[in-house]
Amino acid sequence: MRLIEVIIIAIGLSMDAFAVSITLGLSVNKPKLKQILKPGLFFGFFQAVMPIIGYFVGINFVNIVQHLAHWIAFALLGFIGLKMIKESISKRDNEENIDENSFKFIKLLFLAIATSIDAFAIGVTFALLQVNIFGAALIIGLTTFIIAMAGVKIGNVFGIKYKTKSELFGGMILIILGIKILIEGLLQNGR
Repeated sequence: MRLIEVIIIAIGLSMDAFAVSITLGLSVNKPKLKQILKPGLFFGFFQAVMPIIGYFVGINFVNIVQHLAHWIAFALLGFIGLKMIKESISKRDNEENIDENSFKFIKLLFLAIATSIDAFAIGVTFALLQVNIFGAALIIGLTTFIIAMAGVKIGNVFGIKYKTKSELFGGMILIILGIKILIEGLLQNGR
């Protein structure tokens, strides 16, 4: 997997954190630096750690399913992408209200874990595709850190208007990458 593909996956994965960060930005009149940094740190950390955990879980199964790696990557990326698209559509009519307590440690912890579950599945995919997991995790973590901080500021400035669009965009990116990996795998294996 090339660097640009890892960056695109990182952007796609960060869209959940971006959407949540927008809602965090809505909850304050004028976010302080601490309120901008905290979501970035929480989301970035978990988005970096979860693929590593998924990778080491997945690495145990690589020899068993190596010839199916492109199908598994396609299925996982497609499932995650469709889930993000479905959530973006269902949230249009059901927006959550977030208050100033959203920046508390425990709430940010739960939000970070919830938004990084998809990154675990990506880690399994990376194991199947033999990706350098530590480099990929660093890119994913830094990308999410930056995008989550931007989300808080954007949420504060522009409001809820872009929240669902970011999840929709992230889901489409992951589906397209899944299709690309499947096509490359089919062409490479002649199946």
